[in-house]
Amino acid sequence: MMSSVHCRPPTPRAHAAATTARSVYETLHRHTVGTAESRDWLQAQLATAATLPSSLPASIDDLDDWMLAQHETVGHAYADYLTDRRQGAPRRYFSNRAHALAFLRGVAPTKLVDGSWLYGLVKHWRNPRFSDLLHTYLEELGEGRADRNHVLLYRQLLDATGITHWQDQPDDRYVQGALQLALAAHVEDLVPEVIGFNLGYEQLPLHLLITAYELNELGIDPYYFTLHTTVDNADNGHARRAVNAVREMVPLLGDAQAFWRRVRTGYALNDLGAGTLQVIEEFDAEAEVIALLRRKATVGQVMHSDYCRIAGRRINDWLADGQQMPQFLKALEETGWIKRNAPPSESRFWRLLDGDHAEMFGVFSGSELQLLQDWIRGESSRDGALVAAPGQRPAAPRSFRVQQRLRKAVPAPAADTLVLDPDAAVLAFKQNVGSGADEEQVLVELLAPAAHWTPAGLQATRRFMDLLTA
Repeated sequence: MMSSVHCRPPTPRAHAAATTARSVYETLHRHTVGTAESRDWLQAQLATAATLPSSLPASIDDLDDWMLAQHETVGHAYADYLTDRRQGAPRRYFSNRAHALAFLRGVAPTKLVDGSWLYGLVKHWRNPRFSDLLHTYLEELGEGRADRNHVLLYRQLLDATGITHWQDQPDDRYVQGALQLALAAHVEDLVPEVIGFNLGYEQLPLHLLITAYELNELGIDPYYFTLHTTVDNADNGHARRAVNAVREMVPLLGDAQAFWRRVRTGYALNDLGAGTLQVIEEFDAEAEVIALLRRKATVGQVMHSDYCRIAGRRINDWLADGQQMPQFLKALEETGWIKRNAPPSESRFWRLLDGDHAEMFGVFSGSELQLLQDWIRGESSRDGALVAAPGQRPAAPRSFRVQQRLRKAVPAPAADTLVLDPDAAVLAFKQNVGSGADEEQVLVELLAPAAHWTPAGLQATRRFMDLLTA
């Protein structure tokens, strides 16, 4: 049986402040087993959350009305947004396509562990009081379907948009992901806080609706975000299940008010770290370009010949120190290699990067080229145009849904009949199916945040659902 939900959370040790969210994230994502450091870090976050104001009602009895009011408010706000857009208002969130891609990169640490706060309950699947929470977790995992597994969908979105580097980010962008993993790792002592975090995370926010709308408008697949607008609904979706879970876990014998206070603290954890709006508002195109050049400098500083010079200095000398990138960028402008607020094809630097005869073709990924193009174009990039080759005008984006309709009008190529051998994890899973306790242990391990999106994890999810309904 699980430890009592009435247990007192331990007091964090003094060294917790030195632990970073990223270190907690990376440690727990590899193995979702709590450590002293992750426990102390989480307790420090809970202490902060306990001081924050809450929009939750004073009484559990008012949760239904609160939830419906929240959804009604979001619905009216979104209707107002759509009216503004129809009347010619610009996009509210994304100034250009590069801005949208920077957002996808900025929230990747959170999205790539989506749903993981509930993983710690999987081994307690026989407890009927966790039914709503377990069903929510399985739906986050797409119930074993690759086209619905939230983490896999986000990984595919990053691949499709050419976002190859997302790890090197400020620590506050790791906070929400680290919280999810830490709650999973320490659930035995923190069931009320997990329930509270789940209650907050599964409510439908306005930013989710606007994000999906504007990504589609910029030609970027919004499915990951639109999927959440449907599964989080207040009638029979995750928002409703989250409210039900609170009621199901109220102590029958004990201090219900103490339980509710802890739920409220868990709910407030959603306000820590960099949220969606903060990531969007922090976008600075030039700062992003400088950071990009610094990253490229580490591998490009010895790759240029001595005759490659800018402002009288060898390129290798410029790239030898990443701190020089602001000055290097300025030199590129002053010497005419980059012409700001003009078509990219007029910049010699751009012609080195893209096109049939570009000498630096392949050095920059698709999302990196988009950033450079939009930064060079300046205000004109607000049209959301996609990356264009030299000599061509940037193409106006088709919405993602229009792209899909056009693809369906073209006959699909013949299906590839090559069948690859399953990986070792799939084989191990199949060998353990039906072997009692061993099978259950394998299932729990494969439903972990780092594994559930893999072929073996998807199969394990389907098998786990069979056990739930047996």
